[in-house]
Amino acid sequence: MFKLYWESGVAKWQSHLHDWQDGSAMVSYYETAPLPTALAWSMHHAPVWWHHLESWATLAFELLLPVGIFVGYRRARLATLAVLTGFQIINAATANYGFFCYLAAALHVFLLDDADVVRVATWLRQRLRLRARVRAATPPAALWKRRASAALLAVFVAISLCDALVSFVRSDALMATLLPVRRLYAPWRLVNTYHLFGHITRARIEPELQTSDDGTTWVAHDFRHKAGDPARRPDWVAPHQPRVDFQLWFYGLSYRAGTPEYVATLVERLCKEPAAVQSLFRAPLPAHPKAARLVFFQYHFTNAAERRATGAWWKREPIDVTETVSCDAVFPTSETLGEDD
Repeated sequence: MFKLYWESGVAKWQSHLHDWQDGSAMVSYYETAPLPTALAWSMHHAPVWWHHLESWATLAFELLLPVGIFVGYRRARLATLAVLTGFQIINAATANYGFFCYLAAALHVFLLDDADVVRVATWLRQRLRLRARVRAATPPAALWKRRASAALLAVFVAISLCDALVSFVRSDALMATLLPVRRLYAPWRLVNTYHLFGHITRARIEPELQTSDDGTTWVAHDFRHKAGDPARRPDWVAPHQPRVDFQLWFYGLSYRAGTPEYVATLVERLCKEPAAVQSLFRAPLPAHPKAARLVFFQYHFTNAAERRATGAWWKREPIDVTETVSCDAVFPTSETLGEDD
């Protein structure tokens, strides 16, 4: 739990844009999050001073508040639990991150004392009219088990520290020492290093798949959960994780580097096997399109006046388009593009 929050805070503190330190990060966050919910529209239009406060509060929640995890006073731990749980509720309510926010909040249970757990369980049993089950007291663990647990914890902490130093400390001498060690344990995937939202994206660029039956008239195909039709209300889909919708957000940020293989495969399926990818899209796909292309739009939330006038949640303008590809041809990928391309 400490790793999750503290390493995320370190990554934000080290942002090359310094956007968390100067308070500007949250000015853009709600509009540019991968899959925002409808509530994000309202949060985006909060005053700028509030966004600055949110940015600095996030640093405090992730860098300072986790110290409360180790405090011996029950009330301090409960206060830490309450604040961090509220933090995750806001995260889950304003953007779709699959099951991440729910798993993060589940860790907060370990801040409760046994008596707190018994109190909650008793309350639930009374409300649900469940009969309490009597269990025999668990004997203390054997000395060898306690020592084995301590040894495993020591290894976990050492590997976590090594991985964190590799990720966050910029030192050639340190890298020369730690990288050989990291190569030993990396294949086993024993630990994760958290560097969530090191800096906030300032622009929202969305790819849109279009097909044509004659090469002149183009029809857009909206994904189920991405920002597509500006009039469509952003939905709330978590804890489900729409992987393709989520990944295409990253593609929009770096589309000039070439087309990833999964996007090329998606276009090929759209051309030749539309039934195989139909579940990703909102409307029926054409059975035999002649051509396909990707159009890139920059999206912004509408303001209150624009939404009242048009009912739209988004406004957008086209910024680029890929070369039209015949559905009988192979869609070029970043692997087939040369550096000069």
